[in-house]
Amino acid sequence: MIEPGTEETGSVEATPSWFRMKAVFVHLYTASGAVLALLMLVAAFQGEAVKALWLMFFSLLIDSTDGLLARRFRVSEALPFFDGAQLDNIVDYMTYVFAPIVLLWSEGYLPEGNAGIVLASLPLLASSYQFCRVDAKTDDHFFLGFPSYFNVVAFYAIVFGPSPGTLATVLVVCSFLVFVPIRYVYPTRTAVFRKLSLTLTTLWLGSYAAILWQMPDPHPLLLAFSFLYLFYYFGLSLYLSAKMLEARRLEEQPEG
Repeated sequence: MIEPGTEETGSVEATPSWFRMKAVFVHLYTASGAVLALLMLVAAFQGEAVKALWLMFFSLLIDSTDGLLARRFRVSEALPFFDGAQLDNIVDYMTYVFAPIVLLWSEGYLPEGNAGIVLASLPLLASSYQFCRVDAKTDDHFFLGFPSYFNVVAFYAIVFGPSPGTLATVLVVCSFLVFVPIRYVYPTRTAVFRKLSLTLTTLWLGSYAAILWQMPDPHPLLLAFSFLYLFYYFGLSLYLSAKMLEARRLEEQPEG
């Protein structure tokens, strides 16, 4: 029997060109995030913070959908020699970490001199570790450790304009949490509350775009919803992590 998506030539199964081309386009779609990262850096150095945030928004859309497309078109079968997960990590590091930190630097949110260099280095170093962990994404579809959402940190920093001390604290805490084995919800894949998480994440992305559209004076209700989503996301992640830890502890308890 010939598997779907393959055709047999003698004793050798050959992958149809149309099947490979779909996979190529999916990988190009993922790789386009690297171009967006470049444009983010250009916007940052030109002092166009809102434009950089729009580019981050489009990179979020790509990252939210490329995995679904990859599974839909079975890209690992079509191009088994190409590591799409590694490509995704490279692009995510640029769009989630490097470009956002450069944006915060260029907009003057980080201290000048050595203090600013140290503060900017913390997310870069911590995320380098996080993106190279083989267990960064667990088998049951959670992120292990803070998933380097420094693009989200940059978004709220530019929208709310926190004090330098507040932003420095957030960056330090987030960098530290990369190493703490808390399980964070993977909105498109975590099974628990998946429909609710997908719905709220979609609404959050909509609020992100609406806030940028209304900058520099976004509606307070939009800001409130956007911020409340963070409480949902981190609250659910902490709750599920604690629940799994308790279940593991009970399993390890000796009987009797």
